[in-house]
Amino acid sequence: MRKHFGTDGIRGRANGVITPELALKVGQAAGVIFQRGDHRHRVVIGKDTRLSGYMIETALVAGFTSVGMDVLLLGPMPTPAVAMLTRSMRADLGVMISASHNPFEDNGIKLFGPDGFKLNDELELEIEGLIDGDMRRCLAGSRDLGRAKRIESVHARYIEFAKRTLPRHVTLDGLRVVVDCANGAAYRVAPETLWELGAEVISIGVEPDGFNINQDVGSTAPESLVQKVRELRADVGIALDGDADRVLIVDEKGQKVDGDQLMAAVARSWKEDERLTQPGLVATIMSNLGLERFINGIGLTLARTAVGDRYVLEHMREHGYNLGGEQSGHIIMSDYATTGDGLVAALQLLSVVKRRDLPVSEVCHCFEPLPQILKNVRFRSGEPLRADSVVTAIAHAKDRLGQSGRLVIRPSGTEPVIRVMAEGDDRDLVAEVVDEVVDAVTRAAA
Repeated sequence: MRKHFGTDGIRGRANGVITPELALKVGQAAGVIFQRGDHRHRVVIGKDTRLSGYMIETALVAGFTSVGMDVLLLGPMPTPAVAMLTRSMRADLGVMISASHNPFEDNGIKLFGPDGFKLNDELELEIEGLIDGDMRRCLAGSRDLGRAKRIESVHARYIEFAKRTLPRHVTLDGLRVVVDCANGAAYRVAPETLWELGAEVISIGVEPDGFNINQDVGSTAPESLVQKVRELRADVGIALDGDADRVLIVDEKGQKVDGDQLMAAVARSWKEDERLTQPGLVATIMSNLGLERFINGIGLTLARTAVGDRYVLEHMREHGYNLGGEQSGHIIMSDYATTGDGLVAALQLLSVVKRRDLPVSEVCHCFEPLPQILKNVRFRSGEPLRADSVVTAIAHAKDRLGQSGRLVIRPSGTEPVIRVMAEGDDRDLVAEVVDEVVDAVTRAAA
């Protein structure tokens, strides 16, 4: 069991869970583990726009320099940019300070290895072992302390990287694009990238003040984007989250396009262009059954993993896929990135739109999603899913759904909650099945 790390790094309330003391120890522990060889070691650190980012960044710098690592500070940058720059700048380690789509009160620490990929469970456990131990023996001598400096050119480097994911002949000329940057990490790079590619760009969520990240903006609150797209009769809306590793699309009619529909549109296009490295894509157990049926219908397969983009990526790497993601908008295109990249995913979709010369609504509406209902049951302690009554209720629910639906029961990785999700062709049946399982879990958790 991991004490500090969750499914996506360390995350929690700033100055509650994520304290300067913890950040200092993370810097020291990770710095010790990633010093391999005799060269001068260095780490790149990026962050989103939360007020607490200053505090955590400073503590991490103290931790890394105290064990002899040089620090390159990137400032506010998207998570995928930090992953890319870790490799590009030949750093030994990359760090992103962000709590993604969470409110500003939270923050987190994500770590990337020198290859730009998130750390595996074994490395995270090794870091935890050092965090909870005595780090004094690992401190560098007075002459071996690290140095820290701020790098100013990284925005241009990431913008060029994002642009080069499109073929040279592809531009966004003629597209009116509204981009919502969630007052987060991409507030500078996303609008500029779209403009340099030729789009007419209207930006919202680009005035961060340390407190307003994800507040009524971004991929988890797209209502403002929907309104702006309709008001300006834009061709497309793009909503990123606080660290820009996920994306939600709004078509010209103001309809939301989630990660499932986005993956379907790109998979169909890549299949036609013979760009898929495997005849299919990877998604999680939460992706809609409609996506699976669509993918099967065009001669591809859908592999499913546990919830979390790290598990999607692990399956992609192990089995050679180059397209995968989550319904929430984490889209991984491993030809370009080592993690989810909301901006790159949006650019790839717009490339498909330009090629097909059709409205976004026609390109992205690949299938009718099946009715899907998700409910959460909070519990205080114990393991309610092991109760005989719950096991019986789950078995009965699966029997009722049969081959026309799916039932997914899973504990949350971040809070004491059991998530109950069902989907199928019959909405009434799906609702009944979810309620029955929720009732059983609630009674067992009482």
